[in-house]
Amino acid sequence: MVSDMKIISKEVIKPSSPTPIHLRNLKLSFLDQIAPPMYVPLIFFFNHHQLTLQHFTHSKISRLLKQSLSKTLTIFYPLGGRIQENSSVDCNDSGVEFIEARVHTQLSELIQEASMEEIKKLQPVESSLHDEEILLKVKICFFDCGGISVAVSLSHKIADGISSAAFVKAWSDSCRGESETNILRPIFDLVSVFPQRDLSAFEKIEKLGMCEEKLVTKRFVFEKEEVTKMKNDFNTPRVVEAVSAYLWRRFMDVARAKNSSKTSFAAIHAVNLRPRRSPVAIPEQMFGNCFRRTIAFSEAEEEDDDHELVVKLRWAIARIDDDYIRKLEEGEHMDVLRGSVDLLKNGEVGLCSFSSWRRFPVYEVDFGWGKPVWVCTTTLPYKNLVVLMSTPCGEGIEAWANMMEEDMKEFEQCLNECH
Repeated sequence: MVSDMKIISKEVIKPSSPTPIHLRNLKLSFLDQIAPPMYVPLIFFFNHHQLTLQHFTHSKISRLLKQSLSKTLTIFYPLGGRIQENSSVDCNDSGVEFIEARVHTQLSELIQEASMEEIKKLQPVESSLHDEEILLKVKICFFDCGGISVAVSLSHKIADGISSAAFVKAWSDSCRGESETNILRPIFDLVSVFPQRDLSAFEKIEKLGMCEEKLVTKRFVFEKEEVTKMKNDFNTPRVVEAVSAYLWRRFMDVARAKNSSKTSFAAIHAVNLRPRRSPVAIPEQMFGNCFRRTIAFSEAEEEDDDHELVVKLRWAIARIDDDYIRKLEEGEHMDVLRGSVDLLKNGEVGLCSFSSWRRFPVYEVDFGWGKPVWVCTTTLPYKNLVVLMSTPCGEGIEAWANMMEEDMKEFEQCLNECH
């Protein structure tokens, strides 16, 4: 399908205005320092009806996207810079990569199949691993049917998923013609909340848990009715809790079916810190890696039921509170970090991870030709990781699971048996 792709152009887009001298050096926060060296991938799809109705030609789309990207980079100025020794960003306006390509296939077929091997070809990087200096790469693909995809890969060293989505939203607002005063401006001051730490005792901490083996990624869709049933069965009003517990149970079932010797199973969940500090929350527009991972455990011999798993997840997430954040700000979590290192290196615990992107404003992105018909991510270099995203209608959940191929077959079979 996407194998027949032709690159039209590749160029560097720089900020439309130079970054002021006093903003040329941005220190990374402690949470940025330990962030993984990889890209956060997002791909937005727009069908031909949206474009043809408003007479958007390929050349016009290209021109508008480049011009608005250049303007947006003056607001998100670190994105056009380069990271220096995992310590700071040299905001030198070196620019970002912008690629255009033609794809000789139908966009509707690609969405329907949702084959990750095909979808990955649309992204501007060959791998999610961040092995280059460029912090932001963009790729626009023009399909034979007239539809387009806009793929954004932003370095996780300076942005979490929320920050990445905020950047794309701001870029689309600019492209649509919104004035700069109406665009939510980012705050680049996370280091004042979470000061840098000496990580010399934690060699390659940012790569901890990353997998160099080949992983497969599949999408599992839970429609509104299924999600509602899960919430009722598990006695929880929270969608993410219900779906996470349901999938955690399937991970454990697969491990037990393989006669696993694991003494316990852990579910790791990413938690956004911004709204969890009180009485003054961290501003929602704070740019950077403003999240931490929490861990819920289920002992192998206990065989918790689904409701008990929900309770354990809820308790683990609730631990990320104001007291936790204050200690994190003051540097009292180095022992916790050391414990996390030991856990990930300990083969006795079966690990699965969850990251919810459900509330990201990805379906509010509008470059001027309407909102996307579909938004997805791509394979991330973590084994047994699930990214949760909303379905286009907003009422269901798409779970993108990254696993070893042999485990994926068992996992998929387990899910099918439960339906």
